[in-house]
Amino acid sequence: MTSKLQVSIVGASGYTGGELLRILVKHPNVEIKQATSERFAGKMVTRCHPNLRKLTTLQFCSINELEETDLLFLCLPHNSGIAKSDDFMKLAPRIIDLSADYRLKDPADYPIWYEGFEHPRPELLKQFVYGIPELHREEMKNTKLISSAGCLATASILGIYPLLKHGVVELEHIVIEGKTGSSASGNKPTESSIHAERSGVIRSFKPTAHRHAAEMVQELTFNGKKPTVSFTATSVEAVRGILATSHLWLNQDLEERDIWQIYREEYGTEPFIRLVKEKGGSFRYPEPKILAGTNLCDIGFEKDPHSKRIVVMSAIDNLMKGASGQAVQALNIMMGWEETLGLDFVGLHPV
Repeated sequence: MTSKLQVSIVGASGYTGGELLRILVKHPNVEIKQATSERFAGKMVTRCHPNLRKLTTLQFCSINELEETDLLFLCLPHNSGIAKSDDFMKLAPRIIDLSADYRLKDPADYPIWYEGFEHPRPELLKQFVYGIPELHREEMKNTKLISSAGCLATASILGIYPLLKHGVVELEHIVIEGKTGSSASGNKPTESSIHAERSGVIRSFKPTAHRHAAEMVQELTFNGKKPTVSFTATSVEAVRGILATSHLWLNQDLEERDIWQIYREEYGTEPFIRLVKEKGGSFRYPEPKILAGTNLCDIGFEKDPHSKRIVVMSAIDNLMKGASGQAVQALNIMMGWEETLGLDFVGLHPV
């Protein structure tokens, strides 16, 4: 019998680390070797992730106690792990990084989108495969380094990728509104995230220049033609979930059936993308609530009968398809396993 792949999770006390633990503790081909947390080193992982009680006896360790393993998942804040890149690569031949450290291919983009940040290891950027499997599946099969995509970027890109790939929309007019739950900002409390300030909120927190827009432009550029993406991010009263609502303008006369055909051509065989095409009922459009805990992305659209505008709605769980679930999907592809391994949770209704 083939031994299981040993993986360790760096920065495992946060929400994305907890989701990786939840998925991987039941993954048939994986054994979790170590999980790091400087704050909780020596304590049980169930201290932070009580949903894992009786499923694991793993204890957190310090990052300085990491041992060699088959693969490392990095769940560290932006620019927290770059200085240790060489150390991580010595510890594991394969790395999946859930931070933003290697998402952008052009080092000149980092100071523009990350407040003057000059990337100290630009030579590594092109070595990492951008982590949306539906776009880069073949590259993932032949790499040992993957940089997971941002959650808002994932929802937005997946929603409109087919339209841009097929060249049927104007590149100069793409407007996206991303609504997101509170877990997207992590588990460290801030002045704006405490319950008294967050409860009941519908708050624009990044109306312009959101970092994830850089990923959108990068991944939606075809034949050297960059789109102009106007992106706005809004916090809403939910723990999990993202709904990206994209407004685009068709550059040719297309019927609704033609647009559906474009989406079916790109996503018809994708295991984690569902096209929502219903004429009635409460769930005739994508709804993040029913995707909680799943690695699914629901996509639907409506064509404006009074103009050439098309409104695309795409919904995900930000911690799953927007982070940890997508990272495990990438792991499965990298290792040549069935892509859906460990990711078969279908969601709850009602919840």
